[in-house]
Amino acid sequence: MFTEDQLLPISALQHLIFCERQCALIHVERLWAENRWTIEGQHLHKKAHTEQTRTEKGLRVARGLQLQSMRLGLAGQADVVEFHQLNQGSAPSYKVVPIEYKRGKAKKDDSDRVQLCAQALCLEEMIGTTVEYGFLFYGKTKRRIEVEMGPALRDRTTLVAARLHQMISNRETPSAVREPKCDQCSLLELCLPDAMRFKTGTAKYLERELAALLDAKGPVADEFETKE
Repeated sequence: MFTEDQLLPISALQHLIFCERQCALIHVERLWAENRWTIEGQHLHKKAHTEQTRTEKGLRVARGLQLQSMRLGLAGQADVVEFHQLNQGSAPSYKVVPIEYKRGKAKKDDSDRVQLCAQALCLEEMIGTTVEYGFLFYGKTKRRIEVEMGPALRDRTTLVAARLHQMISNRETPSAVREPKCDQCSLLELCLPDAMRFKTGTAKYLERELAALLDAKGPVADEFETKE
């Protein structure tokens, strides 16, 4: 179990899955930069949080709900959580459904699903309920995608949370690796993956040249040692 001062942002799980170096630059080195995609994402989240919480017959929609899990060591804010009333009476029960808003469209990796699952695990710990599924709403497609909180996703989320704590506790900042996804990263100018690639390429070039030089001088060196 973690203490409150050890809680890390739920959003950092998405950073970690997208790129461990990006995650370290943000949460270890404390670096940040904006681009069009981060600003659009902030506007979408702000809209989701600032709309009024509403209660309809059998449904309560909560916005900007604060979340935390001492077991996972995570804290954050849910965009939307729906509470669907299942029964009437003095002690009604509810089906709890978290909804996370995203700017673009569904990703190939599982970063969004892990972030949503972390919210579900927080809700389960806080409320003492079971969250069976949630939704990811993508601004580009204007669609909800249902995400089942199955055992595999729960295990994956737990492992990613553990890795996040390990990396930040050890203050690890992985080396940069140039990939196509770097072009969309707001930290591109701070990360400098192209410079790291050039540095690596130069090192390998010099290593090859030195090895070739030593091989070429091998017989000469042997002859010199024999004469001595």
